[in-house]
Amino acid sequence: MLDGTRNRLTGWRVRPGAGEPLPRFRWWHLPSRSLRTLTLRAPGGAAATYAVDVRRGGDASDGAVRARLYLDGALLAYSTLPARFVVPGGHVEVAVGTFGLRRCHYVPADGGEVPLIPDPASAEGRRARLHHERPRLSRLVGLASTLFVLAGLCVAVPQVIEALSQAPLIADSIGTFTSPVRLPPMGNALVGIAAVIGSTERALRMRSGWLDDLAS
Repeated sequence: MLDGTRNRLTGWRVRPGAGEPLPRFRWWHLPSRSLRTLTLRAPGGAAATYAVDVRRGGDASDGAVRARLYLDGALLAYSTLPARFVVPGGHVEVAVGTFGLRRCHYVPADGGEVPLIPDPASAEGRRARLHHERPRLSRLVGLASTLFVLAGLCVAVPQVIEALSQAPLIADSIGTFTSPVRLPPMGNALVGIAAVIGSTERALRMRSGWLDDLAS
């Protein structure tokens, strides 16, 4: 029931496009744009290419973050996020987090899901190429990013709990908490920067989640 309500809500946000052409991906789009594609084949064998374009910094007109669905290079529909676009044989789900896309998957009507392929020129595409060409290095980078996030979590959470425990209502009820982790301001800043870097790298692989938001 909840899934059905959520799907109706996301469906209501979808608006038809007017066929505008898909803008080419430029190098200066790397920090703020995600572009992923999906090729579907009709029963007769004809192939159609869908592209999902997300400007994570928001549109210049109103600042809203939208996903745009293109069919063979022409704008088919657009929606604020999270988005759900109906396509032949299923639908495409798109969601964004603090550091990048959290979801951009084709969900067939018969079950399962398939992530859309990142454009080779995008940051996600370059990260995917690294994984394909140098898998060992890719795994090391992925491990390092996770460690950065965990380090940020271990530093940030105790300090947040300590600050909350200082509130009179909580202090009078259960006492105060002293964080076992104490770093100088520069140390906190460096750990925070490392956590942001780790979360950004994880987002390139659509692996970031609420832990990344908490750690950063």
